[in-house]
Parts: sequence; structure tokens; C-alpha cells
Amino acid sequence: MTEPLITADLVDLDLPSDGRREAVRALAERLVKAGRVTDIDRFLADIEAREAQMPTGLEGGIGIPHCRSAAVTVPSLAFGRSTAGVDFGAEDGPARLIFMIAAPEGGNTDHMTVLAALARRLVRKAFKNELLEATDAGHVADYVQKEVAG
Repeated sequence: MTEPLITADLVDLDLPSDGRREAVRALAERLVKAGRVTDIDRFLADIEAREAQMPTGLEGGIGIPHCRSAAVTVPSLAFGRSTAGVDFGAEDGPARLIFMIAAPEGGNTDHMTVLAALARRLVRKAFKNELLEATDAGHVADYVQKEVAG
């Protein structure tokens, strides 16, 4: 059986709002603890390189930092929710829902499939509301896994 894309330990319902780098690092640290990222510095450098190409903020309070990286062992999705919001470069302001997609460097197009599935869900108000109102990391992981990974 393949590992789930997201698990409760990859969910942070109170993500630091000090800035984009801090929020990204907090999610990356969860991926390291879960054994899904082997080298946090390399992974963060890959995320930054991707972010430098084009901001990953979407309208409606969404941030989707993502990259392919040799430091990633298994396709993963970490989720963070920020009360104050974190600036990911969206024109309409800071992101409250942050989805970090981590894909292995030599991996196939799995992360693009995840990105597309996530984008389709994010246009649904019910999906966003579920995540904004959730109080349990396990529930969030199960919900996102079911909705995004099928």
C-alpha cells in the first residue's frame, strides 16, 4: 500500500504568521519529523527557488508552496492554517490556508495531479469552510486525503 499523501502529523491548525519563510519552515519541519523530507535546508532552498519563479498565493486566502526536491522521499502534502494570514503574493491579500506539496525530484507528474485536484477543490466554498472551521488535525488529514487523493 502506498503512503497517504497527508496524515494528522502533517497538519498545523495554528501555523505561525510571522512571515512566509517561517510558515514554510514550520510545515517543512513536519515533513522532516514524518520522515518524508531528509534534508530541510535543501528542501527549503528548492521551495524558495520555486517561489522566486512565481508567487504561489492564490485568490481567496490560499497559499500553495510546492517543489520537486531530492530531499523528498515520498509525495506529500502538509497543511497549515493561519489565523492572521501569511503573504504568498496573492493580489487579494494573505493566505489563511496553506498547502505545501512536496514531490520527489525524480518523481513523475504526481505533484501536478495533486495541484490540479487541490485547485478544483479550492473553488468550492464548502471545502475551504471545512478547513477554516476544523478543530481536529486527524479529521483535516482524512478529509483532504479523501478529497484530493481520492
